[in-house]
Formats: sequence, structure tokens, C-alpha cells
Amino acid sequence: MALHRSAKGTTEVKAGTGVWRDAPAAWDDVFAEPSSDGVLSKGRMPERIADPRAVSEMIRAELLLDGNAAQNLATFCTTWVEDEVRRLMDACVAKNMIDKDEYPQTAEIEARCVRILADLWNAPLETTAVGCSTTGSSEAAMLGGLAMKWRWRQRRLKEGRPADRPNLVCGPVQVCWEKFARYFDVELRQIPLEAGATGLRPHQVAEHVDENTIGVVAILGVTFTCDYEPVAAISAELDRVQEATGLDVPIHVDAASGGFVAPFLHPGLEWDFRVPRVVSVNASGHKYGLAPLGVGWAVWRDAEYLPADLVFSVDYLGGDMPTFALNFSRPGGEVVAQYYLFQRLGREGYRRVQEACAETARWLGEQISALGPFDLLYDGRGALPAVSYRLKPDHTGFTLYDLTEQLRVRGWQVPSYPLPADRGDTVVQRVLIRHGVGRDEVSLLVEDMKRCLERLASGSTGAPHRPSFHH
Repeated sequence: MALHRSAKGTTEVKAGTGVWRDAPAAWDDVFAEPSSDGVLSKGRMPERIADPRAVSEMIRAELLLDGNAAQNLATFCTTWVEDEVRRLMDACVAKNMIDKDEYPQTAEIEARCVRILADLWNAPLETTAVGCSTTGSSEAAMLGGLAMKWRWRQRRLKEGRPADRPNLVCGPVQVCWEKFARYFDVELRQIPLEAGATGLRPHQVAEHVDENTIGVVAILGVTFTCDYEPVAAISAELDRVQEATGLDVPIHVDAASGGFVAPFLHPGLEWDFRVPRVVSVNASGHKYGLAPLGVGWAVWRDAEYLPADLVFSVDYLGGDMPTFALNFSRPGGEVVAQYYLFQRLGREGYRRVQEACAETARWLGEQISALGPFDLLYDGRGALPAVSYRLKPDHTGFTLYDLTEQLRVRGWQVPSYPLPADRGDTVVQRVLIRHGVGRDEVSLLVEDMKRCLERLASGSTGAPHRPSFHH
């Protein structure tokens, strides 16, 4: 009877019988571990230690129920990064960037990024631009709003006037500005959209500003439609207001998305510190800045526009550091990744990435227009790499909410939502093209849209009119 010995450390088997001669070696399978034979706790910490591999795989399985980020055409945020970015993030996972005394090189890298952005956004050479990183453009926007409120209040108190009724004038802004107004007790004067408009128009500004206006917010990349608001023209209108009334109203540019697009696709467009009335800019590094989630930027054209009362000098872990932020402890990896991208891509690389996205967006606009039932609100030309569209006014049978629901069957996340007042009766869809969303993928979207339209030809599916848009 032949005996066959397996590799060292395993089992001998009697040939032809299938009978184990020794006890089998330990069987290592994460799905057969005791920890896998159960359900993850939903409301109470478990009593015992569990196998880390089993817990990790169970959580990974749950995360499969999320949407596929690569097919999320609703988000502005980065969904594709290089392996080098992941490695830099890993290297910084334990670094708390608020501890500038303990992590001085991370602090230096943050300062370099601020200087790079001040230069990119054309801060005057004769001024001392200042800025900081944040967790995102929403925090950065709130810091810009706070600085305007403080300067307005200081001026009013110096003049012996009341400083208890500040207001902020804007068009269709992202919800972070509504939060700013509520949290920091500022009246938000949100100007309704005019018929046919995709953002704030300059002539609307004059009747809304007064002596209590802390500033006007202009949007470079309107969240709802992806178009730019005309910053220079809004500034010219405020010049006329000042000539007529003496009111000197500053502008903050919310460039959450456009701040990393316009310098490369529209370098001749004056929206930044080339416009003298622009005192501050916020942008999101983790949107078209191409950095991973968790970093935004706020930059002021000169230190005089950031009141010293808002800057804290903190004695922390042996060091004295100035800080201006709503958050305190946070990782440094996202800032380091942003600096890597500045160095890795340079102006040429950012231009090529954004040009590729813009070309794909323009192509998509042409394809959607050719499908038949849609009117383009924004065709991908002149602003963000994106398209926005609505159903034609005479169209009947189904809604854009039906189309959103149908596209989800194939994994696509394409938001449908009403425009702000006074165009709330207009429901639109928006598709964002960002780094990692290529022409081939978008061509698949178009084919799926054609199939969805064929299915919807018989009428509505009854999809609820629930805006699938929250950011």
C-alpha cells in the first residue's frame, strides 16, 4: 500500500481511502472562524475580543451596500487617488496637525500650500496674504464669513453705531452658508433666481445691501447648476453702490469647486484677488483640487482682512501657535497629499486633468441634448466640467425622479432636485465629471440613459419626488 507524505507540517493520507491518518493541520479560513458565525453588534459594545480579520470582512461586506463611489455622479469630491497618495496618508495617520510644535514639517507644508494658493489666486505682491487649511470648503467658507462679520462689527463699534443686525447677501448658495447664518446669528439675504438665470445676477445686488451688510458671497461654480457667477460684474455693481451711498461692501468668493478649475481652464477670467473688492476665497482641496476627502482652504488677500481677535494663540504641547479654525485635532495626511499633488502635477498637470474632464463634459452635453427630451441649463462650456439639464417644458409621461430611480438599477447616482426660489418649479439633473470619470465610463452612462428612456416611454414608475441631492 503506497503512502504519500504531503508537504512538511501537513497531513499524511492513506492513498485511495480518503481517510486522514493524522489529525489535520489547523484550518485557517476567516469565514469559518467563530467570530464570523454571528451578527455585528448594532447598539452595544460586544463583551469579548473578536478575530480582527473576521470583523474586518463583515464590515467590508456591509460597506458593499453603499453606492459605488466611481458611479456617484452627484459628488464633487475626489473618488480616485494614486497609490502614492495612499502611502503618504498612511505615513501621516498618527500625526495631529494641530500640534505644530511636534510636527513642524507638516506645519511648514501647510504654509507652503497657502503660499501656492495665494499665488494661484493672484494675491497682490505688495500684500501679505494669509490663510489656513480646514476640513473642507464648508469650514473654510464659515471662516471667511466670520472674518467679514468681525471686521464689519469692529467698524460699526468704532463709529458708535449698532452692530447687532448683520446680514450677508448671496444668490443660490450651498447649505453651509445657511448654517453659517444660523450658527453665527447673521441674516442671510438669499436673492431668488430670475427666470432663465443659473445664479446671482449683478443688478440684483443693489436693492439687498445696506449699512448692515457684512459682505456679498459670489459663487464660482454654483452647486445647483455648475455655472460661475460673474464676480467682476458683481464687484462693479458694488462700486456703483458705493458711489451712490458710500457703502463699501466686500466680496467673499466661494470657490469650493471653481477655485481649482478656473485658474487652469479660464485663466483670463477675473474672479480672484485681481478683483480689488474680493477680500477672501475658500476652496475645497478634496473636490477639483484632487486631494482625498478632508481638506479645504481659506485665503485672505491681506492680513488686515483677518481680524486678530479671531486668531488664537494656543500654548499646546510645549509650543505657542496661532490658529483659526472651527475644528481642532485632525490628521495631517490630507494636507500633505494636497502638497504632493501640487508638486506632482504642477500647473501643467492640473491643466491637463481639468481639460480632459471639460472635454468629456462637453461631449456628454452633446449626447444628452441629442437624446430628445432634455433642455440643457449648462452644457459644460465656460465653467465646471459638468452638465445640468431639465425635461423640456412640454414633456409628459415621466419625471426626472423616475429617471434617477431607473439609473440606480445600474448603479449610477445621478441627482434630481428643484432649483432654489424663485425657480423651485424647475427640476433638474446634474452630472459632474471629475478626475477618474473617463469618456468610456460616461459613454456607458449615455447608453444606460437610452435604455432607461425606452423603459419610461410607457409612463412614470411612480418614483417619489424626493430630491436626491444633499451637498
